[in-house]
Amino acid sequence: GNQSYEGEFILLGVADRPRLEMFLFAFILTCYKMTLLGNTTIIVVSRLDPHLHTPMYFFLSNLSFLDICFTTSLGPQMLVSFWKKKKSISYGGCVAELHISLALGSTECVLLAVMAYDRYAAVCHPLRYTTIMSHSLCFKMAAIAWLFGFSNSLVHTVMTVQLPRCGENRIDHFFCEVPALIKLACVDTSFNEALLVAFSAVFLIVPLGLIMVSYSYIVVAVLRIRSAESRQKAFNTCASHLIVVSLFYGTAIFSYVQPASNYSRDQGKMVSLFYTFIVTMLNPLIYTLRNKEVHKALRR
Repeated sequence: GNQSYEGEFILLGVADRPRLEMFLFAFILTCYKMTLLGNTTIIVVSRLDPHLHTPMYFFLSNLSFLDICFTTSLGPQMLVSFWKKKKSISYGGCVAELHISLALGSTECVLLAVMAYDRYAAVCHPLRYTTIMSHSLCFKMAAIAWLFGFSNSLVHTVMTVQLPRCGENRIDHFFCEVPALIKLACVDTSFNEALLVAFSAVFLIVPLGLIMVSYSYIVVAVLRIRSAESRQKAFNTCASHLIVVSLFYGTAIFSYVQPASNYSRDQGKMVSLFYTFIVTMLNPLIYTLRNKEVHKALRR
């Protein structure tokens, strides 16, 4: 009874509501397909068109690749689970899912802040932009984002899987997520909860603060531009990034910057679907709908 069961986990999801389960299957499948199509298109166009070989599209390609991996780390398993009578996942599969999805989500937090700095350099220092955002700096900043993301995930994964569960293996969620797994523990989890909130603040609040500082400088610089057309172009470019930031950070902060004991069953599930599937699906649409450079590249 004192040992944690390491055979498999049961993902409860919405198994008690079959109609909602079928609706979610169709919804997630649609989102997943659109995520793959939209983000793959951005990566291919950015690679093939020489006009898009700029730091902005380098980071956008990184974000698209990240979103493809993020949804793929969770989507297929969830879709299969919706059709299975016994919605189980192996212990190893659950740990892998937890680590990879959290790593990719953490990486996106840092990458969005890096993209804000890129916009700051482009708008506030246009004459020195290519010098500031050199190829080597872009690669280093992207590598740091990936390194920080996987390091953060490793800490939480190790801390979470070490918690004794006293045989409890029923996860009240669609997939293996840190707050849901902490709730299975049969010991005091205050330290794990404090660690989760602290690291989440570092990866969510700090990058968001840096993004807001960057955009405060950007707004001041844009208002100084005399040409109305140039002002509009600068605002359109930055608006796309701000919309993505608001959607991703808003839902992620709701899920992670709170004690696991306050983790609401239904709210937590729906919010996790939002930042896992809806935001990743909307990213390519938000970045391309009003982007004339991408429109021209697609025509070419």
